[in-house]
Amino acid sequence: MRHVFLALILSLIALPAPAQDTDLELVLMADASGSIDPEELLLQRRGYAQAITDPDVIAAIQDTAYGSIAVTYVEWATNQAVVVGWTRIDGPEAAALFAAQLDNPIRRAQGRNAIGAALLRGQQLIEENDIDGWRRVIDFSGDSVNNWSGPPIAQARDQVLAAGITINGLPLMLNDDMGRAATLEANYRDQIIGGPNAFTLPATSRADFAEAVRRKLILEISGLTPDTELARAP
Repeated sequence: MRHVFLALILSLIALPAPAQDTDLELVLMADASGSIDPEELLLQRRGYAQAITDPDVIAAIQDTAYGSIAVTYVEWATNQAVVVGWTRIDGPEAAALFAAQLDNPIRRAQGRNAIGAALLRGQQLIEENDIDGWRRVIDFSGDSVNNWSGPPIAQARDQVLAAGITINGLPLMLNDDMGRAATLEANYRDQIIGGPNAFTLPATSRADFAEAVRRKLILEISGLTPDTELARAP
């Protein structure tokens, strides 16, 4: 009998871990190409860290159907680098642990833009994890729509959308006038975003970057768009 019991225990240990049920699988895909200087790289990391721990963001997470989301932070350029791996966030403590890992100035992605490759990497990260999310989103930031290497943006975008993944955009115009910011946002709408409730929400100044990210996270977590009252709230 003891041998039978031991065999049963070993068989259970050998079984794959069950998938996690969560409301949202969210890839935070941040620009780290050559046009992003070290100060802006750190600004982005700290802005996301501040936003993910914001009480309103935590409340939005806890108000979802599952009361949790799964998040990973990835930087992209010619290559893509996972800065913080998949983390299940269901409250302030988990959010703080995720945020702490972003307080690091070391650049891990190098080179010029490869947007198509970055989008496909986001899809891969979603499809190859062990998480079963109700919704799946790539939150893509960048300061241009140039694509110097890798697959074309349109081809990659179509593949990601066909997989049932939404792409939202965070156009970065931290050092430029509002006219150029509007042009970049239009380019993001036309060439980058897509899927159910897809939207863009630009970051147009360094001072307001964390606030733009906070608003964007609340919308993504809640499944809303900038046309809602929530998005227009200060």
